[in-house]
Amino acid sequence: MHVKNCIIGAGPTGLGAAHRLAELGEDDFVVLERDGHVGGLSASFRDDAGFTWDLGGHVVFSHYEYFDALLDSLLGEDALQHQRIARVRIAGSWVPYPFQNNIRHLPKELVWECVDGLVEAHDRAARESAPAADFAEWIDRVFGAGIARLFMRPYNFKVWATPPERMQAGWIGERVSVVDLRRVLENIILEKEDVSWGPNNTFRFPLEGGTGAIYTRLAQPYMDRIRLDTPVAGVDAESRTVRTADGQTITYENLLNTSPLDLFAGKLVSDAPESLREAATLLEHNSVFVAGVGVAGTRDDDTCWMYFPEDNSPFYRTTNFHNYSPRNVPAGVSARALMAETSFSAYKKEDTAALMDRTVDGLVASALMEIGEKSAILTRWETVLPYGYPVPTLDRDRALAAIQPWLEERGICSRGRFGGWRYEVANMDHSVMQGKEWADRVTRGDTEQTYTTPSK
Repeated sequence: MHVKNCIIGAGPTGLGAAHRLAELGEDDFVVLERDGHVGGLSASFRDDAGFTWDLGGHVVFSHYEYFDALLDSLLGEDALQHQRIARVRIAGSWVPYPFQNNIRHLPKELVWECVDGLVEAHDRAARESAPAADFAEWIDRVFGAGIARLFMRPYNFKVWATPPERMQAGWIGERVSVVDLRRVLENIILEKEDVSWGPNNTFRFPLEGGTGAIYTRLAQPYMDRIRLDTPVAGVDAESRTVRTADGQTITYENLLNTSPLDLFAGKLVSDAPESLREAATLLEHNSVFVAGVGVAGTRDDDTCWMYFPEDNSPFYRTTNFHNYSPRNVPAGVSARALMAETSFSAYKKEDTAALMDRTVDGLVASALMEIGEKSAILTRWETVLPYGYPVPTLDRDRALAAIQPWLEERGICSRGRFGGWRYEVANMDHSVMQGKEWADRVTRGDTEQTYTTPSK
């Protein structure tokens, strides 16, 4: 079989590419998807009790008019608009997010520890101009010792499951709210709430079907060209040939890979030189255990999601998924849906077999459940994401500089959350746009922007 455009993966990037090819009148394409469903990490699932769960705490927001228009066309009136309400659980208190702007909610001695560190960091910044050597140094420089100790260091280790000393600081951009000392002091003295930071201050969510509803709708017109349950077994870059696990051979002119780049370059590309395989070993990622706990009864709590830097719970984030849409819980059932995420890696090992019980205990310890509500649990849904976050390590850019040019010289583009391995452009809107821009590139010769210039 020969196709002009072959796409590996039917997640946001692969589907964004397929949709754009069709928009441009280019119908000669095929999408090869390993799983039996579309959506990738943005898929959603309904459990046996009737609760709907995402693969983690996704929110849909956008930097792009194209993506906004696409969402409008896919969801229409079947979407809910939310104002972000996020909090941090620390020292027995709920501190509004961003934590660093709202430290006035802490006990007084911790407020002073944070302010003292901020003042010292502010004074030091006036004397130092060299960029931080790594993420750990950046945290200490920007936030000072207090906020670093209480929140930034423990929380980021819980998320990334990677020591911050192994991570670069170049990925941060709008991912982390930095701090304005004058603003923090004003918030403390005038008792101001300061919660508006960030691109996801407002977000949309499908009325039914979870985040995955976006991608099942996006895929629907192209299901005749999307091959589910079709893992790729190998790629020969020189002959431009893909072999599938069921024995098919597909030749192509252009290949878009959205599967994890470390596996693609390190194992799937059969004619990759040893230097490419070695570069692929430099790419690091974590894994994530997602627990969905459905509990009978409701609470008067409008929080969207919460962060947990402390060690009395295994998870780094919990989402009140029932607040995203009432249809995330079964019809006619008064219940709440708590979705918790716990990361793990070689640097932060977890016994996943015990994590559901530890998650429930953590929900109790964090005041999201009463201990007596353990008997009111209606469902326990869990899944493990082997690839959760592409970690922006100190070696990442060197690895990408070795891998990506070699692939592109042979008609292969690798894009998306794990295909591109750039966390700074790994949101859903970024991922869809990377697929769209690849389609524009191979069809019209346009220049990509989202992946190649992530700072813009």
